[in-house]
Amino acid sequence: MRKLNLSHILIGKPLQTSDIPHQAIGKRVGLAVFASDALSSTAYATQEMLIILSLAGGSAALLGISIPLAIAISVLLIIVTLSYRQTIFAYPNGGGAYIVARDNLGELPAQIAGAALLTDYILTVAVSISAGVEQITSGFQGLIPYRVEIAVGVIILMTIVNLRGVKESGRIFAIPTYFFLGVMALTLVVGFIRYATGTLGTVEGVEVMRHSVLEPLSLFLILRAFSSGCTALTGIEAISNGITAFRQPKSQNAATTLIWMSSILITLFLGITFLAHQISAQPSDVETVISQLGRTIFGSGSIIYYLVLAGTALILLMAANTSYADFPRLAALHAGDGFLPRQLTYRGGRLVFAWGIMVLAIVASVLVIFAKANTTQLIPLYAVGVFLSFTISQTGMVVRLRKIGKLKPGEKIQGMETTLEYDPHWKQHLVISAIGAICTFVVLLIFAITKFASGAWIVVLLIPILVFIFFRIHYHYKDVAHSLSLQGTRPELQKRAVRTLILVDDVHAETARMVDFAKSLDHPWQAIHVAVSPEKAEIVRRKWAERIGEGELIVEQSPYRLLTNPIKKHIRLLQRESPGCFVHVIMGQLVMDTFWEQALHQNSAFIFNLALSHMERVVVTSVPYQIHRKNEVEASEDEQPLDEASEDWVEKETAWK
Repeated sequence: MRKLNLSHILIGKPLQTSDIPHQAIGKRVGLAVFASDALSSTAYATQEMLIILSLAGGSAALLGISIPLAIAISVLLIIVTLSYRQTIFAYPNGGGAYIVARDNLGELPAQIAGAALLTDYILTVAVSISAGVEQITSGFQGLIPYRVEIAVGVIILMTIVNLRGVKESGRIFAIPTYFFLGVMALTLVVGFIRYATGTLGTVEGVEVMRHSVLEPLSLFLILRAFSSGCTALTGIEAISNGITAFRQPKSQNAATTLIWMSSILITLFLGITFLAHQISAQPSDVETVISQLGRTIFGSGSIIYYLVLAGTALILLMAANTSYADFPRLAALHAGDGFLPRQLTYRGGRLVFAWGIMVLAIVASVLVIFAKANTTQLIPLYAVGVFLSFTISQTGMVVRLRKIGKLKPGEKIQGMETTLEYDPHWKQHLVISAIGAICTFVVLLIFAITKFASGAWIVVLLIPILVFIFFRIHYHYKDVAHSLSLQGTRPELQKRAVRTLILVDDVHAETARMVDFAKSLDHPWQAIHVAVSPEKAEIVRRKWAERIGEGELIVEQSPYRLLTNPIKKHIRLLQRESPGCFVHVIMGQLVMDTFWEQALHQNSAFIFNLALSHMERVVVTSVPYQIHRKNEVEASEDEQPLDEASEDWVEKETAWK
């Protein structure tokens, strides 16, 4: 009878490497995977603008400034969309700002762009899930004390779903994405009909946010509100980073999805902002603007009102899925270039970058806990990285297009990432990218200045620190590669003497197996026991003579109970006796069926490996001895059909990898 495998239940059975092309997604699923972040920002972008504008008093006239601000942000969004559409066709293998910067601006700008995006993806998870939980607690205010626990629980759930694979997680999350679009379309249509017929009314019973200190309506305050509203642009770059997830033709499918996403985003953002002003929505600590809009249009306590809350909460929670799709891919690109640990390039059993997914989940959970799942506290940290990457990406495209402009018709040159060829429309494309670079740079400055004191300084400081760490990792890998390189040399290969040393703690069945192994190697061998207790040392001597009866057992005294020092001393003695020899250290390891049983034993193999690995020409071998079910396994091996045995072996091998 086959045992249940918990990992298979949670994330599914492993997929073969050859299945990677079959995990590609189409435009409809791609909209759910990569657009949920951008679309979800409409749920809080208007609210964050109103919060800043309310610092000047909260009158209807002041809050009405949100409408021209929303129009300006929408124009900026169109510019960025057109610019990124060019990037998608120029770099069909994805990578977004990181690849564009590396190809055109150099390694340092590329790492800055990568650090900015990686930081922002983490913040996307923290912000979107915190905002989603706020939507839930707006309708069920008794859950407010449990916001942090709910948010962390959602992160865990999303991590499990994403470990199942991009294609499967996309199908699962497509349902809430399109449900949100449906309920918001209904809300806007009904809202505008009621506005046109004069039956819209204004919101009542709002517990308005109170500010201890009010500020005059200044240009600085308006710019702060503008920068808060610019969070609506976050997520625009996600599709250019994840082009490889789309089906063929990848670039065309990605570009089409980008246009649809931006069109929907602008419609929702302008519609929500306009209707919020018409109902006199007010920023509140306990009720979101979407909640106020829903109960004004459909009535408090109505089914459709709760559907609006549910749809908004779901899209905000699902917005994190964009980061789960892009963060591991971008981290894998960095790791493949040697700027992050190589483990981030490994694909898990479901062909996803499992290490990247786990890192994202852990760091985002820590952020949520420290910020107490409060969106307003997290927003100042948000979007600095996005607009920095926007600026770098579009600047890189300007440099690329200038190179293309210098080519002759029909001429091609090979770049680092792609082939450059003459484009008769290069000037038009350059103007679009240049305008995009200038606009996003201006917004970056506005955001960094206006939000600096509120917490943006953390990201401004964090990105250079991350870049420094990236280069330290890179230099480490380069040093290791240089040390291992044999290029230009031919090593002198020779047969050396081998001296085998068996580490003996006690004399039992495991000791006998180690002796069997040592004898099978046909090298001179001896055993060593570190005597931390003279009484036990005598018992070991007697047992060795009675039960092993051959070979030399050396007892090294250790009155200070140090295990590794006496062994190191004896190894140096062997190396002096046989200059240039290898010393082969054999030690035993008890292997239990479960982690909990294994934890009950000393497990000193790691300590010895760590201590002896720094010694020249010392090789350590661990000889495992399986304790439980040994007899059952031996008895069942002959009875088990070949195909089932092979399948079990494949599953164990996959799990081990």
